[in-house]
Amino acid sequence: MASEALVLSVDDEAGILRLVKLELTAQGFRVITASNGADALVLIEAQRPDVILLDVVMPELSGFELLRSIRERWDTPVIMVTARDREMDKVRGLEAGADDYIVKPFGADEMGARIRAVLRRAAGVGADQVVIAGQLEVDLGRRVVKRNGEIIPLTRTEWLLLQYLATNPGKLILNGELLSKVWGPEYRDDLQYLRVWVSRIRQKIETDPSNPKVVITRPGIGYMFQADAPVPASA
Repeated sequence: MASEALVLSVDDEAGILRLVKLELTAQGFRVITASNGADALVLIEAQRPDVILLDVVMPELSGFELLRSIRERWDTPVIMVTARDREMDKVRGLEAGADDYIVKPFGADEMGARIRAVLRRAAGVGADQVVIAGQLEVDLGRRVVKRNGEIIPLTRTEWLLLQYLATNPGKLILNGELLSKVWGPEYRDDLQYLRVWVSRIRQKIETDPSNPKVVITRPGIGYMFQADAPVPASA
């Protein structure tokens, strides 16, 4: 996978771009770079990278602003890169549509591991069944979610989390298992990360997100998809 993946690194610091390109190339990735948001958008349109490393602090167009522009047009996995190890920055990036974040300074091994993790998630697979929860339908084979017959758009990571829960209806999935299965074993202790993504899913699939009936929390333990009986996708 790594040898085929094209990574776009966006940072206004030339030294960082050189280092990222050197390290990732050594790990088998193909790397292109951009020093500002405008150039990044041109490269995304022209070369369609497999994953984007996006610095938060940049002049003219911040990383968060660029991320919003990306999400309006593409579903490319994005890893936010920040020098500020603050929870609010991580949450803001995830809520804006980032797939992951990494904090400066970071090692080459961590950077490569994060990229491979989002690529694994992007290649997720589903089962051939439809899971029903009231007016909600989760078609695991076709990767389509509907409520009252209307399709609900989900990001790649939102889908993968919902997919894993819906594939195990009525089963309590432990926090660590969810994090490991959806994001990778290196994430198994990042509970805040999981809470952010569950909240995002509930905003889209629950009739009343403040009183969820589909994705149920067992505080300190995990989550469960409360469903009716699954039926074959062809039914």
